[in-house]
Amino acid sequence: MNTIKEQTIGELVAKDYRAATVFEAFGIDFCCKGNRSIEEACDKKKINSAEVKSALDKIFAVKKEGDIDFKSWPMDLLADYIEKKHHRYVQERIPLLSQYLDKLCKVHGDSHPELFKIRDEFKESATELTAHMGKEEDILFPYIRQMVNFEMAGTAIDPPYFGTVKNPISMMMDEHEAEGDRFERIVELTSGYTPPTDACNTYRVTYQLLEEFEKDLHKHIHLENNILFPAAIEIEANET
Repeated sequence: MNTIKEQTIGELVAKDYRAATVFEAFGIDFCCKGNRSIEEACDKKKINSAEVKSALDKIFAVKKEGDIDFKSWPMDLLADYIEKKHHRYVQERIPLLSQYLDKLCKVHGDSHPELFKIRDEFKESATELTAHMGKEEDILFPYIRQMVNFEMAGTAIDPPYFGTVKNPISMMMDEHEAEGDRFERIVELTSGYTPPTDACNTYRVTYQLLEEFEKDLHKHIHLENNILFPAAIEIEANET
């Protein structure tokens, strides 16, 4: 069994999602940049890696109960789950958050001009995520489901028109990283989703919803980058 030191951040979270709470506490990106080692991430953040490893050891020492082992799921089931839970969540939240951000800019924009930047960042994210999810649902996920069917039937997988599953996966991961960077800017602009002292209820709710949106996006990207995509690449590699 690989030690904590030998595994990437993404592998650790894929193995036990409780590790995500440790990485979040230290401000380490476990989804979009999950392919790094703990040492690499800590060097970037100027964090003591021994403290991170110690916190992980404490988490892993406690018996895990009740967590969903997504890594054991078939790829087609996981793709369905991502669509029905995370894609639908994004689609439902975008109109509501856009409406609230427009209202905040209109009412509080003069005294809090950063709201205009937050709104612009979120609306850009909404546009990019909508297109991104469409590519997954129309191209990548259907092919992954085909891969599962061929594997179950014991027949060779038909080569896709895009050459290899690594090609759309690489594109999706690049887009994930772009969204991760965008939400880092939103976190900075919102002071870590901390509303100002003069914030109204809509202001506070909007910041709460933005934080919830980011947390869901982290889980969403983690399931793809660290579990679904590596499984698809492995199955394709076994065919060659």
